[in-house]
Amino acid sequence: MRIIKVSENIPFVSSDTKKKKTVKKSILFSILLSVSIIVILLYYTINDQTINYLKNGNIRYEFFIAAACINIVYWVLWGLRLKILSNAIDQNFNISLIESTKIVLANLFLANITPSMAGGEPVRIYLLNKKGLNVGGATAATLGERLLDALFFLFCIPFAFFFFGNYITNDYLKIGLYIAVILFILFVILFIYTIRQPEKIKKFIIKIASFLNRFRKKENPSPHILNRISKEVDNFHDSMTFFVTKGKKNLLFAGIITALFWMTGWIIPIFLLMGLGIEPFILESCAAQILLVLIAMMPTTPGSSGVSEGGVAALYGVFINASLLGVFVLLFRFITYHMGLIVGAIFQYKIFKSVASFSTDMISTDEQNED
Repeated sequence: MRIIKVSENIPFVSSDTKKKKTVKKSILFSILLSVSIIVILLYYTINDQTINYLKNGNIRYEFFIAAACINIVYWVLWGLRLKILSNAIDQNFNISLIESTKIVLANLFLANITPSMAGGEPVRIYLLNKKGLNVGGATAATLGERLLDALFFLFCIPFAFFFFGNYITNDYLKIGLYIAVILFILFVILFIYTIRQPEKIKKFIIKIASFLNRFRKKENPSPHILNRISKEVDNFHDSMTFFVTKGKKNLLFAGIITALFWMTGWIIPIFLLMGLGIEPFILESCAAQILLVLIAMMPTTPGSSGVSEGGVAALYGVFINASLLGVFVLLFRFITYHMGLIVGAIFQYKIFKSVASFSTDMISTDEQNED
């Protein structure tokens, strides 16, 4: 198996000023965009009806607390899935649920300030390696999570459109969702094709890189870029091959946890609706969550800030009174996004002694054959 090797001579936390500024800008942009969209929603939705409703004792605060607790369960299930996949790769490696959950918590911060949550993956790989799993195995576990998520949502998409299709009347929302679904399906097809035909995928990606280089006034990608593409595709192929051959049982078990993991997250908005004294629309809410994830998975803004807030407002606005829509979006994003951002920052700082200076570029790549 080809693996990614963490350079022992390069610190994981970057001291480069330029990279620090880039991370700081990403943090600031994510938070400001999220808060700005929420403030705009509150400005246009809060009125006298909202104030009177909130004052008249219709609020059930215990459901808000329950929603926050459910979010913690969501993190623990994520940790359990990571534990199952990681322990399956190496019989001599055995990480506890507590340790795997800590890794998940540490990855939340960077995941929440990068498009498609991609920034959390290097953190999980690095920390699994620090616990004793070789980086190739850690990468396999992390990519295994992506595979399970993709398969689960591929199964859920028809359910989402069946229960929510009639609610979608906004043409822009329809177009956005159709684009998201098409891109997601193409991603899954590419995902599977990479497992079967890695060499062809390498050539395809190199062609794309060459095309993009024209805009940078360069004829061909640098040898470093070509080498990086080759290694990443090989690593992905070897990782997925392991799970679909030797690790089938563990992959199936992790798949069950994946379903529980995501469905637990779907309970959060249901509890928030009940806390606001609104009919929970259970099936419709679950369908809306599936569509929201498809939107959030698109590599748009850091942490999908702004996009997710707008998506929640558009999807839930079809069955929530406009006067309470802004309040619902505020509660939902605080628990599912800002809560993770805060907890992730705390755990990342405890581990790396820094937040802004973290850089994913600190994982360097070398090719090595495992025995």
